[in-house]
Amino acid sequence: MTTARRSDTTRAAILEAARERFAADGYERATIRAIARDAGIDPSMVMRYYGNKEGLFAAASEIDLRLPEIGAVPAKHMGAVLVSHFLDRWEQDDVLTGVLRVGVTNDAGAERMRAVFKEQLGPIAAAVCPDPADAPRRAALAASQFLGMALARYVVRLPPAAEMSREELIAWLAPTIQRYLTAEKP
Repeated sequence: MTTARRSDTTRAAILEAARERFAADGYERATIRAIARDAGIDPSMVMRYYGNKEGLFAAASEIDLRLPEIGAVPAKHMGAVLVSHFLDRWEQDDVLTGVLRVGVTNDAGAERMRAVFKEQLGPIAAAVCPDPADAPRRAALAASQFLGMALARYVVRLPPAAEMSREELIAWLAPTIQRYLTAEKP
């Protein structure tokens, strides 16, 4: 095995261990030593590749929301499509939930969440809202709904949010997301 391939394998093992550890323990309690142990390597290797815990967290929490192509979705259905999509993502990706947990307790996690939503939801808001200059505000409002429901449903498990069916959640949230993204400014 070449050095480059070994390096790639080591980096992948570190990131996998870090994602699992951050999701299970949160940012504050996860340690470089525990992550290195989980990856089967010396802690110095983690530091070599990622510099520090913040650098490792940033790399481990790279998130592609895989948002739908907006051209394929009629604007009048954007709210329902996005709510459905986010429910799928939260239910299938423990990293997203882990980053949310870290984001409410740690500056590095909060910055990661801000960047993800700005970079990925912002362009959708700009494409569908009546005034593209207002897109950042609209994206933030939509993100508040997505993150709030994710926190209530998947982290705190607040009844009845945690027990509502997917269809109920879509019915309740989609009109709000739709209004945030496409309605005229109040």
